[in-house]
Amino acid sequence: MNSVPILRTVLTPAVLVRIALGWGAFVLTLVARPVLSAHLPTSALVAVLAAVVAVIVVCAFGVVAQAEHLAHRLGDPYGTLVLTLSIVLIEVILISAVMLGPGDHLTIARDSVMAVSMIILNLVIGVALLVGGLRHGGLLPNRAGTSAYLSLLVVLCTVAFALPGLIGTGGAYRAGQAVPIAALTVVLYAFFLYRQMGAQRADFQEVIAVGSTGAANPAAEATDDAADVRPSIGEVLSEHRTEVVARAIALVLTVTPIVLLSHDMAVLLDDGLGRAGAPVALSGILIAMIVFLPETLTAIRAAHAGEIQRVSNLCHGALVSTVGLTIPAVLTIGLLTGQTVVLAENATNLTLLAVTLVLNVMTFAGSRVTALHGSAHLMVFVIYGLTVFA
Repeated sequence: MNSVPILRTVLTPAVLVRIALGWGAFVLTLVARPVLSAHLPTSALVAVLAAVVAVIVVCAFGVVAQAEHLAHRLGDPYGTLVLTLSIVLIEVILISAVMLGPGDHLTIARDSVMAVSMIILNLVIGVALLVGGLRHGGLLPNRAGTSAYLSLLVVLCTVAFALPGLIGTGGAYRAGQAVPIAALTVVLYAFFLYRQMGAQRADFQEVIAVGSTGAANPAAEATDDAADVRPSIGEVLSEHRTEVVARAIALVLTVTPIVLLSHDMAVLLDDGLGRAGAPVALSGILIAMIVFLPETLTAIRAAHAGEIQRVSNLCHGALVSTVGLTIPAVLTIGLLTGQTVVLAENATNLTLLAVTLVLNVMTFAGSRVTALHGSAHLMVFVIYGLTVFA
């Protein structure tokens, strides 16, 4: 098969412009860093922030387009996994880089992962369910897949945020505790990926609705039928290798400047929020929202199309990857550098996290998810926002 026409189809002028725009803006911020680090006038600060956000939004739509092509070519869970891991891995690398840099960053992992948890499990899922529920009435999740995600999240979030305050010192694991915790987290996450991409792949595919009543076959039976019809991942890669590789590279090249720009603008955002008298924690929340903007847009579009399991794969899968990769990474860095890694959350955030996890279990345990479920998730996120300003 001639790869040149395929590359031209993937690397269109619009794709190349987005990649050039994202990396060009990042290089520009590096060059202008001495100027940007100075005390800019408020009007200039707002203009720079607006320009960076505009670049990020343009690039985000490019990421969404590539992710959707990959998802439909590879099928779930492989398609959504490419987008999820590309964003999460870059985020983990940047958190690790901050910890390895100068200064004390005792709580950066805790604050980042907590913000991501509340954004993904409440804001993104809430909006997606609201959009999907209003358009389709009721959506049929694959309960086997969502149950697997939520089971891991209950364990990982407990290990990350609650246990350090109960058995650790000063909210941090001691060295003798950090080693087994990091190792067990890696093993659990690796086993999850192995099962998700192997024997339990059907659990993470859409349920096929049958009949006029909107009822569905049992999840395993329906998704097994879908898996039988769809070619295997090996056959897809063999036939469309050039396209898949080109789209994956284009996705990574487009998403990387989004994450880099969002972290570069953190200093400017802190400055702007400080002038406005807003709480410092708000900066981390806004940065997390920007970092996961491509995944958010993809989840909302999936919900609009009625692909509720893809919403779960994007949201629950992203958070499993975030916690499953971040915690071992920061604990390892802490052990190697002698830094204290504070993970224990305060009582307010632990309460909201517990409510969020219970709400997700209840939402996806039923036979259908609706717009009403989405409104409940959005209310929890608003309450979380209120606690930031408390």
